[in-house]
Amino acid sequence: MSIRLENVTKLFGEQYAVDDISFEVKTGEIVGFLGPNGAGKTTTMKMITGFLAPTAGKIFINDQPVWKNPGAVKKITGYLPENNPLYYDMYVTDYLEYVAGLLQMEKGSINQRVREMVVVCGLDREKHKKIGELSKGFRQRVGLAQALIHDPQILILDEPTTGLDPNQIIEIRNLIKEAGKEKTVILSTHILPEVEAMSDRILIINEGKIVADGSPESLRKASGEGLTIRVKVDAETSTETVIEALKSIPGVSAVDLFNDNNTFIVTGDSGDLNRLIFHSAIANNFVLLEMTTIETKLEDIFKELTTT
Repeated sequence: MSIRLENVTKLFGEQYAVDDISFEVKTGEIVGFLGPNGAGKTTTMKMITGFLAPTAGKIFINDQPVWKNPGAVKKITGYLPENNPLYYDMYVTDYLEYVAGLLQMEKGSINQRVREMVVVCGLDREKHKKIGELSKGFRQRVGLAQALIHDPQILILDEPTTGLDPNQIIEIRNLIKEAGKEKTVILSTHILPEVEAMSDRILIINEGKIVADGSPESLRKASGEGLTIRVKVDAETSTETVIEALKSIPGVSAVDLFNDNNTFIVTGDSGDLNRLIFHSAIANNFVLLEMTTIETKLEDIFKELTTT
């Protein structure tokens, strides 16, 4: 079940919330959707789910236009909005049954499906409580349960781990990854390590425009930061000798001292940099004590792409 956006724009008055964006998400793909506050993430998700019409452009679910039949789209889409719209005076199971009815599920299957979601989302001990009596973390679980209640083919999750403790985050992460094996998933979160842990691919939006699209690894390569390696050598070799040797390696763009006189940060654009450093050490008679690759953090890439 694919999602495809073609040149989608959304205006509020004269303000561009989303500005001519295009991308596609395929079945079995979990896509992390990142951006600073006000970048257009939530607006995009509302348009995909049929809750908001685009000003221009087209959105397709499995090649069918969303705007022609938004009701049909909602039946195959599970949506957890950023502001979880729960009825606090309803009991957990009653609320899930209510949502199932709104989605026109077969009456004979509703009770069984509610029981399944209560177990899957870890709500068994809370199922007879009113939603207003639950902690924020359990309310979020109820929101996830209602998004999954009708076994949707598409999951749109806006800040799904908000309010959860570390153990709950791991449980929800595993749930989303399991769902992503068969469903099309788009998730938005401000917890960047969570995006990297769950997502096959990352989209970054800034000021309404897509500024990056790719796997975490491909984004690192495209960031222009290059490969960075921390190199520690024996103290008997002079600093000048090591710096000169490392700078002479093809593809090395910078060599900097790190903390002491025998540890160096080497930056280059060669994927074979480790081997080249090893051979340089042999050729120049210094002993390598440590050689550690330092990955560019997703936080750094995000900041680079969204800071004006």
